Amino acid sequence: MHVIQRGNNRQACFFSDDDYRCYLEWLGQASRDAGCNIHAYVLMTNHVHLLLSAQDAGGVGGMMKALGQRYVQHVNRVYARSGTLWEGRYRSCLVQHDLYLLSCMRYIELNPVRAGMVDHPGAYRWSSYRCNAQGEADELIQPHAVFTALDADPRARAERYRALFQNALEPGEVEQIRTATNGNYALGNDRFAAQLASALSRRVTPGRAGRPSKHPDVPASRDLFESD
Repeated sequence: MHVIQRGNNRQACFFSDDDYRCYLEWLGQASRDAGCNIHAYVLMTNHVHLLLSAQDAGGVGGMMKALGQRYVQHVNRVYARSGTLWEGRYRSCLVQHDLYLLSCMRYIELNPVRAGMVDHPGAYRWSSYRCNAQGEADELIQPHAVFTALDADPRARAERYRALFQNALEPGEVEQIRTATNGNYALGNDRFAAQLASALSRRVTPGRAGRPSKHPDVPASRDLFESD
């Protein structure tokens, strides 16, 4: 599952290095308690991306609730503020892992590059790129089977993963991931979508083209350092 949680009104939700560190520490605790494995992440100034797998259907919701509440309490206490920090409930999409997982990992870890914050994903501190692509230790990351299948040797695996970043994601790939996640749709091929729709008894793909979308998470313009 690819998860996005944004700051309320697209305002900042991280204000210092300690905030990022606290969030990652509590994300690790909450994910373990909820039976979730984190495969990739990036913490942007005003939103968060996570790619994860859950052992049961309620795992992600439980993890995000516990993490969100604890982090909001931290921010309100440290910065003497009150009120909401997050923009409602998180957005998410189910990912067809054999076809889209690696693309989704790249989408997440390239977010600081698309936002113009850095020229290379390895230059950004608050993401999983250094772990997945450079082999640095990160207790938060639990590699997905699709990722480990790149090579049995960890060094060779990181090298092969880095090679995927030599070319940018195609605009169509970026838009597909963005649309699926913001709309809580399926990220996969037609067969995958049909299987999910049958299992969930609801639509998991966008409807037919019509009036312009008024979805609050698909703005006409994007703030500096926000990306997607």
